[in-house]
Amino acid sequence: MRIAPIQYDGATLERYGALFAACFPGTDKFTPEYLAWLYTANPDGLAVGMDAWDGERLAAHYVCVPARAWVEGSEVQVLLSLNTATHPDYQGKGLFTKLAAATFEAGAAAGFDGVYGVANANSTPGFVRKLGFQLVRPLEARVGLGTLSHGPKAAPAQLSFERSWSAESLAWRCANPHNPVHRRANGKRQQFYAAAFGLRLPAYAELDAGIGAHNGAHNVAASAPLSPARLLIGLAPDANASWWNYASIPQRLRPSPLNLIYRSFVPRVTQLDPSRIQFSFLDFDAY
Repeated sequence: MRIAPIQYDGATLERYGALFAACFPGTDKFTPEYLAWLYTANPDGLAVGMDAWDGERLAAHYVCVPARAWVEGSEVQVLLSLNTATHPDYQGKGLFTKLAAATFEAGAAAGFDGVYGVANANSTPGFVRKLGFQLVRPLEARVGLGTLSHGPKAAPAQLSFERSWSAESLAWRCANPHNPVHRRANGKRQQFYAAAFGLRLPAYAELDAGIGAHNGAHNVAASAPLSPARLLIGLAPDANASWWNYASIPQRLRPSPLNLIYRSFVPRVTQLDPSRIQFSFLDFDAY
């Protein structure tokens, strides 16, 4: 079995799509258009990942995408753990663990500070036990009406983790060809929403109006109406979290509880502080 860095040409992207189709029958997400957007168009950099090849046959694939984030007072480059697939003929051979370890080694050598991800209940133990991730905190899952209620917002440098969005990276995030993110201005806040259970209950997030503002980009009109009923998936710092108009979804009604996980590549940070995390659906790939 040969382990090699991922490739970005159209033919290889089609092979990745075929692997995802074999692993996840019925999923139509992994088109060449979507993979090109995710792997090559990200303004924060090309995807970082590894493939396992059995001769000319693609056996497994693992990818992270670059991002900017505030981590314990410093704005740094991090990786977001995303796509993984092992062909059914090669499952149970530990290929994912090998690919992930090689990817993190390459990421650390390239200057990334760490890797974060959102894992479900089934995959979290493997990330923690086999790959050295910290289980930071389960994500809030809430349904509510209207805008979010905020106390005094902590400065990014005071948080343990928060994505650092630029105008370019936000425009890229909103341009997801599989599930576009809609965006509109609302006073001092920007509202972002994407189909979750249809747009009648969209995944919802807010950012300050100045974040990612460039040439009036934050005033771009949304292309779909925003439902008053909204789904919140994420975290807010304990010191200023206020969920009075968003009720927690009971665990028994959640398809799969989601956990924020993190692994540092640098000695400056060993663990994130769960009480000082700002996180929303924008910061990972669920919607």
